[in-house]
Amino acid sequence: MRFPSLRVDGKVALITGTGSGIGQASALALAEAGAKLVLTELPDRLEAAEATARTAAEDYGAETLAVPLDVTRLDTIGSMVERTLERFGQIDVLVNNAGINIPKFALDVTEEDWDRVLDINLKGLFFTSQAVGREMIKRKSGKIINIASQMGVIGYYKRSAYCSSKAGVVNLTRVLAIEWAPYGIRVNCIGPTFLETPLTAPMFQDEAFYQDVVGRIPLGHIGKPEDVVGAVVYLASPGSDMVSGHTLLVDGGWTAW
Repeated sequence: MRFPSLRVDGKVALITGTGSGIGQASALALAEAGAKLVLTELPDRLEAAEATARTAAEDYGAETLAVPLDVTRLDTIGSMVERTLERFGQIDVLVNNAGINIPKFALDVTEEDWDRVLDINLKGLFFTSQAVGREMIKRKSGKIINIASQMGVIGYYKRSAYCSSKAGVVNLTRVLAIEWAPYGIRVNCIGPTFLETPLTAPMFQDEAFYQDVVGRIPLGHIGKPEDVVGAVVYLASPGSDMVSGHTLLVDGGWTAW
């Protein structure tokens, strides 16, 4: 019996939002697993993606390309795909990681807040998947990994727009998995719990909030980006070839209650 590999040697992985957090950690984990990397970040933060690219190259010998991307601008999505194909000729893995949260009680959410969160977290993810999916369909092969959240399957205070966007990602994952299965494309989703990142650190300075979050996680602590990358590498690898349309919750047991 031969077992499928958890390596991704020679595969081209495109990861959005790689300047820090899950995107950065996922990029480095995929590099360690043998992938070539296309790393995206907002134009005014591209230096952060370039720093991640340097680390991947120096520490893991990965071939890398850093590309500016604003998922709310469809023209930048198209140019990103074009540059990737010019450099590497194909896209084997897409990790849709770019996302934001504007924490407000539902009665305080403005139209601008709602549109901003949904435009990045759901609309941008869809059109990035569509652009990359077209190329994967041509090759009849590909893995798409959407970074959603445990908030895609539960509710929480001050997360009306965020929970709505991530629930959309969870169900969009199912639709794409069904539609693109005939072309050999697997589409899955990861739902992390609260993680300690540079962006979330300020909110955890609120001790009451921190204790509320930790109290809901049976394992008793919040996560780190490194806790998510095992799921990313698994879903990118041949080891997950029979998995599609699934949401893998990396939540310390939160949703087991």
